[in-house]
Amino acid sequence: MKIVAIKNKLLSGLAAISLLVSLNAYSTNALAVELLNSSYDIGRELFSSLNAEFEKQWNGQHPQDKLTIKQSHAGSSKQALAILHGLRADVVTYNQVTDIQILHDSGNLIPANWQQRLPNNSSPYYSTMAFLVRKDNPKRIHDWDDLVRNDVKLIFPNPKTSGNGRYTYLAAWGAFQQQNPYDPEKIRQLMQRFLQNVEVFDTGGRGATTSFIERGLGDVLISFESEINNIRKQYGEDNYQVIVPPVDILAEFPVTWVDKNVQKNGTEAVAKAYLDYLYSPAGQKIIVSFNYRVIDRDVMKSQQARFPATKLFRFEEQFDSWPQVMKTHFNTGGMLDQLLMEGHK
Repeated sequence: MKIVAIKNKLLSGLAAISLLVSLNAYSTNALAVELLNSSYDIGRELFSSLNAEFEKQWNGQHPQDKLTIKQSHAGSSKQALAILHGLRADVVTYNQVTDIQILHDSGNLIPANWQQRLPNNSSPYYSTMAFLVRKDNPKRIHDWDDLVRNDVKLIFPNPKTSGNGRYTYLAAWGAFQQQNPYDPEKIRQLMQRFLQNVEVFDTGGRGATTSFIERGLGDVLISFESEINNIRKQYGEDNYQVIVPPVDILAEFPVTWVDKNVQKNGTEAVAKAYLDYLYSPAGQKIIVSFNYRVIDRDVMKSQQARFPATKLFRFEEQFDSWPQVMKTHFNTGGMLDQLLMEGHK
C-alpha cells in the first residue's frame, strides 16, 4: 500500500509540474501580443515614433503582456486591397476615407458606422497640400495657378493608387473651381494643363519624393504639408522652400480597428487602446512634431508657428460624396483618364 501511495504522490507531483510548465509556456507565448498597423506610404517615421511610445506605455501597464507593433506601408488604396485579399491587419491608419470604407463595402470587415466610433469622424489629425520647391524658388511658385504654366514641371503620386495623389488632384480642382465657379470648361482646361505638367506619376508619396529629391526631376513636389516639411528638414532646410497655397483642401487622416481581424487575432483591446492613444495629448504632441495639424486645440495653439495661414475648404463643400467622386474622376474612363488623354493628343 505504501508503494502505491508513493507512486500516486509521484504521479500527482509530475502532473502538477507538467501543468505548471504548461501554464508557464502559455503565459510566455500566449500573452505575447503583436499588432499590425496598415498605413499609408509616407507615414513610416510618424508611426515608428508613435509605436515606440505606445509600446512603452502598454508594456508598463501590462507587464504580463509583451506588445510588439509591426507596420505595413504603401499607397493607401493598395494597402486596403491587401487587407481585402487576406492581410490580417489589426488597425488601419490611412489618408482617405474611401480606402477604409471599402473594407466595409467590399469585405464586410468593419461596420457601416465605423466613423462614429472615434472622435472627429475617426480622424485624430489632418493636413493639407503643400509645394516643395528648390532653393530660392527659381520658378516663383506661390499658388495653384503657377502650376499650369508651360515652364513648370510637377511631381506627385498617381491618384489611381495614392490618397496623397487624389488629394492633390482635388485640391487643384477645388482651387480652380473657386476662381471660376460658373465656368466648368475653364476648370477642365486648367486641370488638363496641370496634369500635362506632371513629369512622373509614382505609385505613392515616398516614390514621388525619391523622383524629386534623388533623381532631381521636376520643379515642384506636391504632397501633404507634413511630408513636405519633413522632407525639407531631412534633406536640408537651406536647399528647399515650402509653399502652402492661400486656398487649399482639408485632408483628414481616418483610422479604425478592423473588427473581423482583431476578433480572429485576439487583439481587440490593444487595437482600441492604440487608436485612443493617437487622440491623447501625448500622441497628439508626437503627431504635431511631424508637422501634421491636430485636433487638440491646446497642442495646436502651442505649435501655431509651424503652420502658415491658409483657407481650407472641406471636401464636401466642393464635391459630391467620395463614392461619386471616385466614380466620376478616378475610375477607369473617368475624368482623370479623359484629361490625361486629351493632354497627350
